[in-house]
Amino acid sequence: MKRKKKKFTVRDLCVIGLLAALSYVCFTYIQFKISLPGGDATSVHLGNMVPVLGALLFGGMYGALGGAIGMTIGDLFDPMYVVYAPKTLILKLCIGLITGFVAHRLFHLRERQDKKTWTMPAILSSLAGLVFNSIFDPLLGYYYKLLILGKPAADLTLAWNAAACVINAVISTAAAVVLYMALRPALESSGLLEEYQG
Repeated sequence: MKRKKKKFTVRDLCVIGLLAALSYVCFTYIQFKISLPGGDATSVHLGNMVPVLGALLFGGMYGALGGAIGMTIGDLFDPMYVVYAPKTLILKLCIGLITGFVAHRLFHLRERQDKKTWTMPAILSSLAGLVFNSIFDPLLGYYYKLLILGKPAADLTLAWNAAACVINAVISTAAAVVLYMALRPALESSGLLEEYQG
């Protein structure tokens, strides 16, 4: 039976903090930056894997908050990306929330006890969040650059940003699913997933 949680516990805050730290590290240090026209840049990185993995393991809110906090901090500490921090916060929240919704509300992933039935729901849930990001990150980025930042190079960078988002989606999906399949049994046997129902 699912237990309704009324407030965040210390353990919840620790989970979110751990996911935020992991997201920051994956975005900041496991990154291949690509310089673009107009002094802009995009990158191929593993940061998007964290909100997806967090959502699969602990639920959408945990993945969303951990990924959004970590990657937003990553943006704030990088002079190239600092102006994009608000966009990052919104999009990474959405990745976690969408992945968690599909995994735990549509596929009931946590209730599946047979490991053989985990793979496809985990892949489809991951793709749901990351396909959303692959569509809306370039689009939101385009209008953000054009209307808010007033960058005329927005047209030139749109295709590069879209390509980087698709590459990131593929890499992040593969990494998140592999890690989920490895971590879930270990976390369940240790009792660390008992209070997280998605």
